[in-house]
Amino acid sequence: MKNLLLSLVIAGAAQLASAQEYPTKPVRVIVPFSAGAPIDILFRIISPKLYESMGQAFIADNRPGGAGWMATDAAARAAPDGYTLYIAAVGQLVQTPILHGKTLFNPSKEFAPIGQVCTGPLVFALHPSLPVKSVKDLVALAKRRPGQLNYATGGVGDLNHLLGEMFRLLTGTNIVHVPYKGGGDAVSSVLGGETDMVISGVPPLIAHAKAGKVRVIVTSGRNRIPNLPEVPTMAEAGFPDAEVVVWYGLFAPAATPKRIIDRLNREIVNVMNLPDVRQRYSEQGVDPESNSPEQFAQMIRDDYARWSKIIPATGIKVE
Repeated sequence: MKNLLLSLVIAGAAQLASAQEYPTKPVRVIVPFSAGAPIDILFRIISPKLYESMGQAFIADNRPGGAGWMATDAAARAAPDGYTLYIAAVGQLVQTPILHGKTLFNPSKEFAPIGQVCTGPLVFALHPSLPVKSVKDLVALAKRRPGQLNYATGGVGDLNHLLGEMFRLLTGTNIVHVPYKGGGDAVSSVLGGETDMVISGVPPLIAHAKAGKVRVIVTSGRNRIPNLPEVPTMAEAGFPDAEVVVWYGLFAPAATPKRIIDRLNREIVNVMNLPDVRQRYSEQGVDPESNSPEQFAQMIRDDYARWSKIIPATGIKVE
């Protein structure tokens, strides 16, 4: 009996020590787009905070290409030990598998949600030379010049592309899609005048909009952006069906131990409630929001059901 009790005590102590040890080395966080993309900017705000609270570096591993598919594939194949994580948005773990008919991967089976970090809208940002001040102006110009205007995104099948095609269908316009390797490249294209417009998350565009290098004419969110209060929502512009809110969150490979998932969730929730993090996220035009792994998983299931109805109507095909 004494030996049994001793064994149980030793086993319990070993489990506790194991739980407290994580992480014992730097953690790699795969980012599905290039440096300067919205999700990259948001991760680099919280990575130093995770280092401060967990004692190990959380290092960005940017994997652009394929509208995030290359990063998703790499993250799904990683060892489930807590040392390779994935920061992703709704586009990578909802829209992409729907577009591929679940032949690519099944997010509910291959990933364990850790927790959401924020939500935010997409925006339409134009090169200042384009004679457009509003969505109404854009539609009118596109109808006068069918097939002559274009919009850039971070790749075929990403959420920005889906919003562009939803807008095209709702307005009956022919605005040509120009895909780039990542969101940062798409933003650079409109800054350099290579494209007329970019559909993007807010973070990489705030400073350029303030400097007059791009003209933001509409946001896809439910509310106006505090740092760009003059920009109307899609609903205010007359297109409520084009409302799109993007979530961003942290994931691990599916078989990652629950104790690691729970530890990471606690740290993410704490970080997202820090006043300076909340302020910096707000300055980037997004709302810091955190939740439990279970709540995040339910949110993903709900979005999957919604987009399974929307995507076929856009006619987007991914080879």
